[in-house]
Amino acid sequence: MTVKDFPLPDLGEGLTESEIVSWHVGVGDTVQLNQVIAEIETAKALVELPSPFAGTVTKLYAEPGTTVRVGAPIVAFEIDTVDAGATDPVSVSDSGEHLDGTESPATTEARQPMLVGRGPAADSADRPRRRERRLPASTRSEPGAAQQAAVASTETERPRSTPPVRALARELGIELADIAGTGENGLITREDVTAFAAGAGSTPSPATRRTRDERVRRVPIAGVRKRTAEAMSASAFTAPHVTEFLTADVTASTALVAELASRRAFGDTKPTLLTIVAKALCLAVRRTPVVNARWDEQAGEILEFGYIDLGIAVATERGLFVPNVKDADALSLPDLAAAVARLASDARAGRTAPADLTGGTITITNIGVFGIDTGTPIINPPEAAILAMGAVRRQPWEHHGEIALRDVMTLSLSFDHRLVDGEQGARVLRDVAAILGDPGATLALL
Repeated sequence: MTVKDFPLPDLGEGLTESEIVSWHVGVGDTVQLNQVIAEIETAKALVELPSPFAGTVTKLYAEPGTTVRVGAPIVAFEIDTVDAGATDPVSVSDSGEHLDGTESPATTEARQPMLVGRGPAADSADRPRRRERRLPASTRSEPGAAQQAAVASTETERPRSTPPVRALARELGIELADIAGTGENGLITREDVTAFAAGAGSTPSPATRRTRDERVRRVPIAGVRKRTAEAMSASAFTAPHVTEFLTADVTASTALVAELASRRAFGDTKPTLLTIVAKALCLAVRRTPVVNARWDEQAGEILEFGYIDLGIAVATERGLFVPNVKDADALSLPDLAAAVARLASDARAGRTAPADLTGGTITITNIGVFGIDTGTPIINPPEAAILAMGAVRRQPWEHHGEIALRDVMTLSLSFDHRLVDGEQGARVLRDVAAILGDPGATLALL
């Protein structure tokens, strides 16, 4: 038998770290090859992590809620040495890989297996090291057998706390091992650290802990929320935003959605007004391609794309995701409806593939589903524009020279003023509104 470390894999998204959300296994559990052992949250998706080995879990290096660098070990397995090292039955290529896709022992020893690509060796400098846990002074001298056993166990453990609490302790120069946690199951809380720093000892009194701060929920800024904040801040302070608004009569489009719902071509996926707006935007981009572009500061170029990978903003319990429909401009209305429905479903279930979250060229956000009439959306970097569709309201509107009750919606387009002029943004809005006002005539010409 031999013990193998499994490093956090590179999931092919160009990310350097991910957060351990939960473990599906524990020390001592026997696992099969490709059995899901953990859920990992990247900046873009929640990923189920399969086991690269069949064997027994001997160690979990990171607790749930811990952020780990790609390539650092997260779990160790005890595996059968014979199965792990058998190389005679298969041939090995010059690169060190067997012809069946596995690697020779020498190569595996140098580079640890990952889901995508290869990570550093197990003794890499990036490997996390546990801080030695120190016992209180009263138990440090002349330990007996029982105390020696306690020392052996505690030296391999890290005091239980959250990442923000550990960061606070580092700032204050405090060893968490010197603090007795008062939280659930001995968890060291922020109040424990601040009380210890103030000289209240390792166990704050109940009076000290019963403060207003106990009613404040502290949520670590991590995962999707952290990356969304970084992207939106970079977008707001890098691209000079301009937002234009246009209120349009969309009665014909809402009637079209109701009529298409009975069409067999759509199958189980029913079209929505978002589907019609998505098709309208793809058509409007044909006349004003600069909104489907990217500003490349480093190259000193504007990249205008000859295809549309249409981003669809999806609000989930874990934050905002913007998966994109590849080549949306080439899809029929039924195919576009199915693609949008699939992306939204996957995002809400946490199953979005990394490939669906990269490469978008322009985005739609439907704030109308929240009952909002209009807003000023922030561009999804590094794109040049984002279209927001507001709620549909039934209200009096001028129609053929008379006042009638019509379905009305406000569209708002935010764009990067470095490459899109006001006239170009206005043209896109007018074109989208015109298509929504008479979608039958427009689609008949396609």
